[in-house]
Amino acid sequence: MKVFADKLPGALAKQLPPAVIVAGDEPLQHRDACDAVRAAAREAGVEEREVIDVEPNFAWGQLLEVAGNLSLFATRKLIEVRLGRHKLGQEGARVLAQYAEQMAQSDDVLLVSMGKLDARQQKSAWFKALDKQGLFVPVWPVDVSRLGFWLRDRAQLHGLQIEADASRLLGERTEGNLLAADQELQKLALVLPPNARVTMTHITGGVEDSTRFDIFNLTDACLKGETSRTSRIVQGLKSEGIEAPLVLWALGREMRTLLSLHQHLEQGQSFEHACKAQKPMIFDRRRPAYQSAIQRLPMRRLHKLLLMAQRLDLSVKGASPVPLWQGLHDLALTLAGGRGPLAETAWTYRVH
Repeated sequence: MKVFADKLPGALAKQLPPAVIVAGDEPLQHRDACDAVRAAAREAGVEEREVIDVEPNFAWGQLLEVAGNLSLFATRKLIEVRLGRHKLGQEGARVLAQYAEQMAQSDDVLLVSMGKLDARQQKSAWFKALDKQGLFVPVWPVDVSRLGFWLRDRAQLHGLQIEADASRLLGERTEGNLLAADQELQKLALVLPPNARVTMTHITGGVEDSTRFDIFNLTDACLKGETSRTSRIVQGLKSEGIEAPLVLWALGREMRTLLSLHQHLEQGQSFEHACKAQKPMIFDRRRPAYQSAIQRLPMRRLHKLLLMAQRLDLSVKGASPVPLWQGLHDLALTLAGGRGPLAETAWTYRVH
């Protein structure tokens, strides 16, 4: 049964189906749909999760093996099959059709995550078999005529209200890129009080194109180990009056991503798999920067950096003696592989 992405949580609340197909190329809605399935599975008592990443020459028999393996710890499991941009192929189509025939005898939940499905693929045997018993979630880009409504609902999700003119301007500035628009709303939620009304002034003053460019240039410089450039960008952000919480948010996000990459690698996954597992997924063009950063920054250093970030968060709230912008400079510089004057002592501060 076809269910559009915005209606999926309601459909899952009524009943958790044995199979869900999330298909499309719009990354934010695709991610949210998969997260909704995972949350519904946890709510239904599904305690185990198996992730299968499909790559060239993938042996599709692994899916049937995973489905046939009995768990020692749980009676049900969520099986995720992630195709990304890879094609299903004849073997994949055959195995999914076979899996569908066996679903009636299993309590497991299958989540198939893939790119866009055309009309011909939706007439195939494997698709009809899964769709008959489960849900099909087509993920399409938001039409320009509905973008304002989508931004309004997304702002509410982040605890904000957004005026129609501000919504229109934000849509224009992010050029329909839902991930970019969502990131701007997240940043506004950091500096505005709960349930604040986002106006044109907030968009024109707080979401300037150059500001967004500089903040994300900062994280790129940190990941690539460009210490001199990192230092210059931090000083530039300070002189331009950029809100410190925005800089701290951006740096913290990258540190958590790097820790997650380390954890996936320690579990024996390939670097490519680890990048695909991130939310949002790390695309090919950014992977060299992340690979450079994890080689330079061991997990122990990253944990110390997060402790410093926590201390800086207290400084934002006026509950810490750490100089805020000097601390941000040290944090960014250390992330890039350098050392600032506060760095040698900052790690010893007790975090309450």
